[in-house]
Amino acid sequence: MLCGVTGLLIPGLQPLLLGALADEHRVAASDIGAVATAELLCMGVTAGLAGSFLKAEHLKLIALIALTALAALDIATAFAPNAQMLALRAAAGVPSGILVWITISLIARAPTPERWAGAYVTTQTLGQLLVAIVLSAFVMTRFGAAGGFIGLAVVCAINAIAIFWLPSTLAPLPQAATTGLPNARGWIALSVSFFVLAATSGVWVFIERLSHQAGHTPAIAGQAVALSLAFQVAGGLAATALAGRISWLIALIGCALIDIAVFVAFATLPTPPLFLAAAAAMGFIWLFTVPFLVPMTIEADPTRRAALLIGGAQLIGGSLGPLFASFLITDTDARGALAFAATCLALGVAIVLGLHATRTTSPSNV
Repeated sequence: MLCGVTGLLIPGLQPLLLGALADEHRVAASDIGAVATAELLCMGVTAGLAGSFLKAEHLKLIALIALTALAALDIATAFAPNAQMLALRAAAGVPSGILVWITISLIARAPTPERWAGAYVTTQTLGQLLVAIVLSAFVMTRFGAAGGFIGLAVVCAINAIAIFWLPSTLAPLPQAATTGLPNARGWIALSVSFFVLAATSGVWVFIERLSHQAGHTPAIAGQAVALSLAFQVAGGLAATALAGRISWLIALIGCALIDIAVFVAFATLPTPPLFLAAAAAMGFIWLFTVPFLVPMTIEADPTRRAALLIGGAQLIGGSLGPLFASFLITDTDARGALAFAATCLALGVAIVLGLHATRTTSPSNV
């Protein structure tokens, strides 16, 4: 868990760290999106490739190398000029993806994977919140962006202690499918993870613009983000508690319907109280949904090869969602992002229902 949390700290800290770099004129404001997307894409692709081609062996050594490389790249970022920023953060996505793969490998082998996935996303969000508070309150006020990235390197060093308790090897996956690519149904199931995270991130990035468009004060947008983060933790805890006790199919369909209702509420440009309520609901559903994607994927591909790639699919969806949504918004109207997100969820629901309805007639178990 600590390895995976360390690898996934940066998505929650990118606004803080990249914004500080822009304020210090070390990266152009117009390049923030490119830098953020490059790191998350490299992270997702690496996690996916590792899940396909690496065996869960020599994990202590792999984790040590990944943590060391990530810490070195964070330190290099602290002092790098603008011209090197994109390459350095893209490179940092590689060891981060390896760390995510280690945790996903554990989750894919668990008897109740949705419970472990719920614990992971909850711990991840709490870690992001804790590090963000420490960096913003005690580190970056004195040392700026450089202090923030060095702080991340320190976190890597501290969490390296977890390597002592990390198993060197994990048990084989069912049906001896330790490595390799998923079958067709597995790839189709992974597209659901892509669509769900693309939908959520596609709206999340434009929360501030939607609030501004509704005529709210700047404070409302800040409150919406904080409230959403708090409810993300609650959603992850709820999913962990209910894992194995409710059907993943009911959970996924119900969450998609609630999310679409939330997007409709945002589209009405509501009053501040309703806007905050919608933000809270979106945060809760965000982390409540993610763990239940794991058993859905395992049903589609019982070899669990697809389950090993879930982290990569979610990271790629999360990084590309805002990019695709941006094609549908204008300088005066951000509601195109809501239409994009609702379309993604509708596609995801259709795929889930199709896979579940054909689970006994498809040769997916081969």
